[in-house]
Amino acid sequence: MGESNAKTTLPPSSKAVFAAAGSPYFSTVLTLMGAVVILSNIGASKGVTLGPLVTDGGFFLFPLAYILGDVISEVYGLKAARRSIITTFVLAFFAVACFWIMIQLPAADFYDGQEALERTLGPIWQIVAASAAGFLVGQLANSWVLVKLKERTGERGLVARLIGSSGVGELLDTIIFCAIAAPVIGIADAPTFINYVVVGFLYKTAVEIIFVPVTSLVIRWFKKREPGYGRLAAGQE
Repeated sequence: MGESNAKTTLPPSSKAVFAAAGSPYFSTVLTLMGAVVILSNIGASKGVTLGPLVTDGGFFLFPLAYILGDVISEVYGLKAARRSIITTFVLAFFAVACFWIMIQLPAADFYDGQEALERTLGPIWQIVAASAAGFLVGQLANSWVLVKLKERTGERGLVARLIGSSGVGELLDTIIFCAIAAPVIGIADAPTFINYVVVGFLYKTAVEIIFVPVTSLVIRWFKKREPGYGRLAAGQE
């Protein structure tokens, strides 16, 4: 993976190619995705109001999971994306099991945070259920749309497929997540729920659109440094 790989030029109108998912680059992105989802699940247990807007404490993290998902889908393909989504799904529930054990362990006499721990981490399983359901459907839809668009356009149209796939994925994810999570964080009336859904969808989608130039640069960085991707793309020149 030296300079010759880094300087691989990708043809602008080739058929869709994907790198093998066995490289250290893939495992790094997968690890980051798992960490982002687990942390956003913890943050989502806190209801947040920013002026007239209603959201949760994980709002600034979760869009990053979709950006990382776009990298995996674009560079490594649908099969690798499904693997990463399922792995992250399992990790989220593993974290819940760990939190439950932490809560159940007998507290030391000098520890005075048991009630706060139960209040903070106790509802996490419900948040994870909401997040996992939304994440599973949304990410699979996002990856499917992105890969299908790439199969039609090859290396062209990266920005368009990033925006289009993100819009579909975020819409499904937000509706499913909010429907399950709203009662957990204390949202009980229809206007507040609608606010929660609309704000969540618009915010997540806007973040992804704003970061499209960065996502595109990251994707191109991975493509140039993945030897398998470079060889496949060069073979179509």
